[in-house]
Amino acid sequence: MLLTTKFLRPATDPKAVQRERLSSLLAPGHPKRLNLVLAPAGFGKTTLVSQWCARTSGPIAWLSLDEHDDDPQRFWQYVASAFEHAGLTGLEPCHKSLSGSTDDSINSAMTALVNALAADGGPWILVLDDFQFAGSDRIHRQLGYFVDYLPAGVTVTLISRSEPPLPLARWRVRRWVQEVHPALLAFSEDECREFFHSTMGMAISDQDVQAICHRTEGWVAALQLSALSGNDSGLEQIKSGADQSISSTALSIDERHISDYVLSEVLDKQPAETVAFLLDTACCPRLCASMCDSIRDTANSQEMLETLLSQHLFLIPLDNHNEWFRYHDLFRDALLQRIAQADPTRAHRLWQRTVDWLLDHGQVQGAIAQIVQNRDWPWLARVLATHGNNLIHGGFHLPVLNWLDELPVDDVKESPQLQMLRVWGHFFANRLDNLEHLLANVEDLLDQRVADSAPDAEGALGVQSEITLIRSYLARSRSDDKNASDLTRQVLAEIDHTQIPLKSVTYYGLGLDDYGKGDLPGAEEALKSAVHYGQVERKPSTVLSSGGLLAWIQYNRGDMDLALETCTEVRKWVDQHYADPSQPRLISCWLSASLTEIFRERNQLRDAAAHLEPLLEHVNKGAEPGQHIIIQHVRGHLAFSDGRYQEAIEYLADAEQVGRKRREHIVFEPPASSALFARCYLAAGQTAQARSILESVESHTLTNPLNREQNSISYARLLVDEGKSEQALDILDALMAAAMHNEHTRHVVEALLVSAEALDQLNRPEECEDRLARAVAVAAEAGFLRLFAEEGPRLQALLMKSLTLNNGGSWQRNLTEMLLSPNSKPIENVPPTASDTNTQGSSAQALAEPLSQRELEVLELINAGYSNKDIAVRMGVAPATVKAHIRNLYGKLDVGRRTEALARARELGILGG
Repeated sequence: MLLTTKFLRPATDPKAVQRERLSSLLAPGHPKRLNLVLAPAGFGKTTLVSQWCARTSGPIAWLSLDEHDDDPQRFWQYVASAFEHAGLTGLEPCHKSLSGSTDDSINSAMTALVNALAADGGPWILVLDDFQFAGSDRIHRQLGYFVDYLPAGVTVTLISRSEPPLPLARWRVRRWVQEVHPALLAFSEDECREFFHSTMGMAISDQDVQAICHRTEGWVAALQLSALSGNDSGLEQIKSGADQSISSTALSIDERHISDYVLSEVLDKQPAETVAFLLDTACCPRLCASMCDSIRDTANSQEMLETLLSQHLFLIPLDNHNEWFRYHDLFRDALLQRIAQADPTRAHRLWQRTVDWLLDHGQVQGAIAQIVQNRDWPWLARVLATHGNNLIHGGFHLPVLNWLDELPVDDVKESPQLQMLRVWGHFFANRLDNLEHLLANVEDLLDQRVADSAPDAEGALGVQSEITLIRSYLARSRSDDKNASDLTRQVLAEIDHTQIPLKSVTYYGLGLDDYGKGDLPGAEEALKSAVHYGQVERKPSTVLSSGGLLAWIQYNRGDMDLALETCTEVRKWVDQHYADPSQPRLISCWLSASLTEIFRERNQLRDAAAHLEPLLEHVNKGAEPGQHIIIQHVRGHLAFSDGRYQEAIEYLADAEQVGRKRREHIVFEPPASSALFARCYLAAGQTAQARSILESVESHTLTNPLNREQNSISYARLLVDEGKSEQALDILDALMAAAMHNEHTRHVVEALLVSAEALDQLNRPEECEDRLARAVAVAAEAGFLRLFAEEGPRLQALLMKSLTLNNGGSWQRNLTEMLLSPNSKPIENVPPTASDTNTQGSSAQALAEPLSQRELEVLELINAGYSNKDIAVRMGVAPATVKAHIRNLYGKLDVGRRTEALARARELGILGG
């Protein structure tokens, strides 16, 4: 999971010294490929590059590295995502290669990234800030390869505290490298003067400026700390060199010692209240007023933070609302050093209060990071025992596994709860091969605890229920449906007596079982309970998965409005309770797939593609096999609906292959891609291939009646195509009664349509007309539309001749219009609301296709000046969805930029003047 905030370039201070002489060195140019900005902390490296980027017109991918990025796979995932975040397209092969972790897969990913840059042809700039954290020899070798094969016009800028072991000598000979070293970064005398006079607002003499600049050798951090000493005596001490610790040698060797010296001058000159606040809050990795008030037991922290910000006391805003901040690292280190020396007991107590605040406010990951940093293993064990299960079910299973590895081995070995966390972590990571061994270890420990009458022996029943629940999911992966159902119901019978917060996961298992049997009403009830208990237990991933599968069932049953409402309510709940902007947005394969299918069926193909887009990123980065199949299935269905048969065949072939090879890692039976696969070949006129696909399916492997029905309907289509209509009718009549009984509404409509075509072949027009009328009636009530356009031209011709389309309402008119112009832009199948009518009014005639309600909402937010990211937050959707809406908006308005879109909308009367 990647932090998108690492792709954000730091904002530039308008008062900061503008360093034109250095910015000109960084400018792209032939044959340069690399900017190398090297200096110790506090030399203004990041500020310089950020200023240069702000004045550069080309596309810029920015990545801020940290100590966790010293892993080749993680490093290149971030690099590729930084380019993608900046607008580079065509990175699907790169992400797919990065799902592996070998050198070969990473080399393939780099090759794909280079190819994408070459295909784009733009003057791209990649900035890697704090590159010293990437210390792996493998990363250095790989980056050398990457730079060697960069296309013309692409420039890499490395910001680092030390020179990386890259083939710099060879690159220097080729004139590929521009180096900016500490001597260049050091402020000149003129820059020092501008810094003191303009940036810091200090009226000091030129002689003083010259002396301070000479003494500090232009080190920006030392200059800033010097300025903050606040009076002539502090400056005089620096000028005279009374403390030789700020010599040039010390500057390059012991930055902390220097910063500590100057910081003492800062603290000594500040009011006592400011000093106390700085020292008390140094333990906070990031600060807000509520946190500071809590740990200090005061009520004036917001005022204090704003005062520090106005005084340039190394406080960096993290948002645009002055709510969250952090201290400059060097400044915070010195503060921590000072309070640890002055009052270690208080320093530890403040740190404990900070961690408690983070835990009390749901920032468990931040709290754990602090606990790990301080190596407080007993506290880490307690926090994981309390919060680990919810972290895992919130999508953070891999971090939990890493934290468990930090604990002493014996502590984990002696704790059933911690061992079960490891089991759940492996389960969610789809590492199923070793689960039986791990479960056996937990059971042995439970038996020992009960035999020894251990104090927590009563909790053994709860852990045993967790074990049974895991085994039920493992049984599903082996297609052992009866055992899976029996184990799940056993857990459900015991769960009220165990107090384990896993009712949601248990009911989700029941929902999967009923869905697998084709019992859609039963599955719906179980999944509603799973959503309810998931909200009670605060398990967002279970809420999303259960709600997504519930919507999928409601869609197949023909309740598309209800399915859309389910998706909206579930997404709204998750975003309200789990909307941390520093974390990636939780997504659900089932939910996004359901939305894709709903909008595809409503003939709103662009909206369908927008909901599919986040799933493509997921599958490219290595989705678990069941999710992979669902994603490729809906992707193939969308391509099929759009007439892109070859693309659909490729996606569905991939889904079929994964289903065969990874069946033992899938805990449910995914959609039958073979049925749609065969339809693609039929639509492309390749009957033999369609028959081969359908005959290769082993019927005993399809336990879900929905999948069996899909295959049967596709086989009936094949028979009709081959002129064997009687055989087709036998198949369709046999399945139709069961489909109607089980509320498989979509299949009922398809079976009626295919049987109508068979009856027409047999010259039985009255029966054919009756089937068509029934199909239209059922589809109109359910809202199915696009499936009619997916039928062959003969059946479409029969529909156009049918009287049933001439005696209906708006749905029938939409269907007629779609069939008359199947290649035109999609018809919006949602009746216009009053706001639609009032807003678009006279403009409807001027647009080839009216704006949807969502597009109008995006347009209003653009008009209000919101960025894409802010629009996504306000609308509660992914940034990729916003981009898709904006693309559609531009297409309908026939414009290419925001300003043009706003002008065109005003011209048409969609926006006010």
